[in-house]
Amino acid sequence: MSDTRNLMMPGNPRYQPKELVPIWGYDNLMIPLAEVEIANLQTLGEFGIIPADEIAELTPEVIDKLKDIRTTAVDEIERTITRHDVLAWIHLGREILPPSLRRWLHVGLTSYDPLSTAYALQFSRAHQQVVMPKSKELAGILAGMVRNYADTLQVGRTHGQHALPITVGFWLATLLSRFLYCAQTLDDNADKLVGKISGAVGAYNAQFGLHLDRSAEGKFEASVLAKLGLKPARISTQILPPEPLTFYLFSALMLSGTFGQIGRDCRQLMRTEIREIREPFAKTQGGSSAMPHKRNPISFENSEGFWLKNKSEFGKVLECVISEHQRDLVGSSLMRDFPILIINLTHQLNTLLKKDRDGQSFLSRITVDTESCRRNFELSSDVVLAEPMWIALQMGGYGNSAHELVNKKLVPQCMAEGIPLIDALIQAAQDDSEIAQAFDRIPEEVIQLFHHPESYTGRASQKSLEIAELADDFAKVT
Repeated sequence: MSDTRNLMMPGNPRYQPKELVPIWGYDNLMIPLAEVEIANLQTLGEFGIIPADEIAELTPEVIDKLKDIRTTAVDEIERTITRHDVLAWIHLGREILPPSLRRWLHVGLTSYDPLSTAYALQFSRAHQQVVMPKSKELAGILAGMVRNYADTLQVGRTHGQHALPITVGFWLATLLSRFLYCAQTLDDNADKLVGKISGAVGAYNAQFGLHLDRSAEGKFEASVLAKLGLKPARISTQILPPEPLTFYLFSALMLSGTFGQIGRDCRQLMRTEIREIREPFAKTQGGSSAMPHKRNPISFENSEGFWLKNKSEFGKVLECVISEHQRDLVGSSLMRDFPILIINLTHQLNTLLKKDRDGQSFLSRITVDTESCRRNFELSSDVVLAEPMWIALQMGGYGNSAHELVNKKLVPQCMAEGIPLIDALIQAAQDDSEIAQAFDRIPEEVIQLFHHPESYTGRASQKSLEIAELADDFAKVT
């Protein structure tokens, strides 16, 4: 590949994952279109439309030259001659083909047979070659982290407030589970991407009217697409129905959202006053241009920021769900930006997977400060068992509202006097016979629980390990 190629991809030039350049680098955009046109010629030969001696001239050398037609060359012909991008490619393709084959180029096709199918090929290849391998790698790393911290105490938080005890592994498992769901859905929708070789209005007019396809079942389209690894849409107009690609890109958007959630959670847990998570910091890295003591959570902020970028980009996809009659050109310029969603998603993956000099990924180098986790938990440990206490009293037969008793009396006393909640309950039982009767009916193991709030983590550890197993299974799927 010549160094003079324009390999800029859609979107901000600051964010250009090199793994996607073979697919969406600007001068590579015409490669899948060429592949569709080549497959169409080959199928015309197989169906006996192109004579055997003529299709024999479609040699590997000719095929390589067709696939080497650059987008910038197409642009020049479009600008100066055709005012039409596919006609410009055909103009260049005919110059490459032997004279006997030139009349067969694009026969039976409309522009969006190769274009719509090329789009599907690009997204399918990006998915199989880049997005899924990276997703599986990330799943394995997260599963390892979940296991490592399955029993590490952490206070759960709701509405920004301390809630009930969980474990760090459980918190990570909730993120991992969301990631797995979205990654698996994305993979399912990738399998549903389709192509079309159905002509100007989708009704196979040329194929049947001109007897290009003499099979009763209409096998021509399926034969062309099989060469490309795609299946045909059930029915199409001049363009593919938008749903398969839209649902794929929506799944990509939701996967991007899980990385946004990881970024949001981690950067909040990195706050100075919380400090349960620490982001790896390179020796040469600067935290602030003005305040040398700072270590800004740039990677996690970046992960969340790219979710916001993708959320905005997806609006373009929705704008293309409808078109006038069989097709109009309103959405064609918007569709050129669709790859930005996958480019941004890949950037998020790369951020979390970025290797250091020792080959360790960024995410696997995240530090969990167990001392901070314990310190933060102890800020609320005296009152954190308010939930099991009111339930135990209610089950023990307390006649009034046990919830109100704990909320209005015991918790305020606990916080005012700096005593554990169980001590406040014992004092209340000494002063109130109804409370005492309910207290006496509480099983001894539950009473012991009230003295050890750190043990009230439910099935956090077990659920963590269950999700880690699911991640292992996902990472192994080929």
